[in-house]
Amino acid sequence: MAETVNNEARAVLRYAKTSPTKARQIINVIRGKDVGTALALLHGMNKRAARIVEGVLRSAIANAELKEMDVDRLYIKDIRAEDGPILKRYMPRAYGRATPKKRRYSHIYIILAERT
Repeated sequence: MAETVNNEARAVLRYAKTSPTKARQIINVIRGKDVGTALALLHGMNKRAARIVEGVLRSAIANAELKEMDVDRLYIKDIRAEDGPILKRYMPRAYGRATPKKRRYSHIYIILAERT
């Protein structure tokens, strides 16, 4: 992770209950956008992962306000979803067999910066 800089605010959500693939579908839409535009896009999406990413983005905005940054000039400098742990379970099937089920978790990172 990059060093903390005065003109950047960040937020991290670890162990989010969504797969990284589903989170990346949402993240790719808002990457590089202004904060207001990104919030409007996330609010209009009908995806569960959009609610999760929206919460992390609001947390990053609150962190920026604490650093006395101008919220109107903020944009998403870096956003990514990385693999978290995988919870492995088995589901009983016919004829005494069992098939694996994987419940994937993800870690979501957001870094906001001010436009100059």
